[in-house]
Amino acid sequence: MPQMKVLLADDHPIVLMGVREIIERDPRFKVVGEALSPSELIEKISLLRPDVIITDYNMPGDEHYGDGSRLVEYLRRHFPEPRIIVLTVISNPQVLTWLYELGISGVISKSSGLEQILVALDAFYREGHYQQDMPDETSSDALDDVAKSLSQLTVKEFEVLRLFASGMAVGEIAQSLNRSIKTISTLKISAMRKLDVDNDQALLILCLKANLFT
Repeated sequence: MPQMKVLLADDHPIVLMGVREIIERDPRFKVVGEALSPSELIEKISLLRPDVIITDYNMPGDEHYGDGSRLVEYLRRHFPEPRIIVLTVISNPQVLTWLYELGISGVISKSSGLEQILVALDAFYREGHYQQDMPDETSSDALDDVAKSLSQLTVKEFEVLRLFASGMAVGEIAQSLNRSIKTISTLKISAMRKLDVDNDQALLILCLKANLFT
């Protein structure tokens, strides 16, 4: 069987270097390219035609394809053939379940070790798929108080909160997600109520404490 072609995307060069080093330990897999932004990723998918895409969930600053849910939806709609692995520190069970339902092949936590990437690639090579358990919402009992609160958010609320924490204003989030300002404001207010915060400063402090948006 020929080498499996892997394309990497992350806005942190150190992460890219670490992931490449892990993958290239096994001669069955070849990193054919790296991207630092969603636009660069889309361009290189068309050019390199990878078998597997390993992408960060949070790559801010791209006006064309966005990141997070918007980017993953675009990848699944326009590039159905490559398997997709999402790297993230997000633990929100609703977001993770939505990603699997969308058709990605796996979610690998940056905080739990990137060695799992080789496990997933080995499964692709041997069996054609990577069997990963669906997230169990009851497992949130093991999370700290902040993570428990975040786990209550819907996918849309979480996405608005994630973009807000990255420094975007409500109007910019509305433009990025192609929604009205009123809709984004409503989602932000709903998220704040669930998180029991009553101002933007408290909201940002909670996001920093959770360390979920890097």
